[in-house]
Amino acid sequence: MRSKSIVLGMLVLVCLTRFTFASECPDHPGAIGTSRDLLIDPREHPRIGSMQYSDTLPLEDHEVVLSFDDGPLSPSTNRVLDTLASQCVKATFFIIGSMASGEPRLVQRAYDEGHTIGTHTQNHPLRLSRLPDDAQLKEIDDGIASVTAALGETRSVAPFFRFPGLVHPPSAEAHLASLGIMVWSADVVADDWKKISPQEVLRRVLSRLERKGRGVLLLHDMQRRTASALPGLLRALNARGFRIVHVVPVDTNPPAATAAHGP
Repeated sequence: MRSKSIVLGMLVLVCLTRFTFASECPDHPGAIGTSRDLLIDPREHPRIGSMQYSDTLPLEDHEVVLSFDDGPLSPSTNRVLDTLASQCVKATFFIIGSMASGEPRLVQRAYDEGHTIGTHTQNHPLRLSRLPDDAQLKEIDDGIASVTAALGETRSVAPFFRFPGLVHPPSAEAHLASLGIMVWSADVVADDWKKISPQEVLRRVLSRLERKGRGVLLLHDMQRRTASALPGLLRALNARGFRIVHVVPVDTNPPAATAAHGP
């Protein structure tokens, strides 16, 4: 009798698990969905991304974190958000402060739909390391302030930051560490900022993810080729057995940019 009870219990658990996954995206039963939330303490993982650092996110085989840089920008960011919503996928957005000031409703939409909002400087200077130290820190602080203002009082910026062009000056890294902000690099890039087709974006992402096996994928929501490639990418990831992981900070308090570098 005991063995029968165990078997029945396992069957009930399997049925409940299947129901849970199906209910996550009821209007799209074939959607890839989000397999789990990964709670991260920035103090335990201050810098991640194997392209530049020795540490990366603790992901299992065939787990992928979607991250988007440089937005928001209509209509591409809207298309990206529409696709993510249709597939019940959650991602992390690294937002430029000046872009957030221009389209605050898109920042709010991304947050309200359950995505994590990080920052990406105020003006995206590709030569950040050539700026004086004070100017570097001001870019970081102003970006945080602008994204915070765009989100509004009821929403919080995550303590996540990515450097423009993945250039990480030591003084700027030290500043972010003093604020308790986690620096993200990436494990896989899509090359979607280059003049390539959406099909080529898809091909490069899949081949690189297959080689790597898991990791943080860097995309750009402002790019039309990315918005065009994303539906096919999510379908292909699902078909190949990849799972989407959503990263959420343990401490959801907004990062406190210092006031020493001006408004």
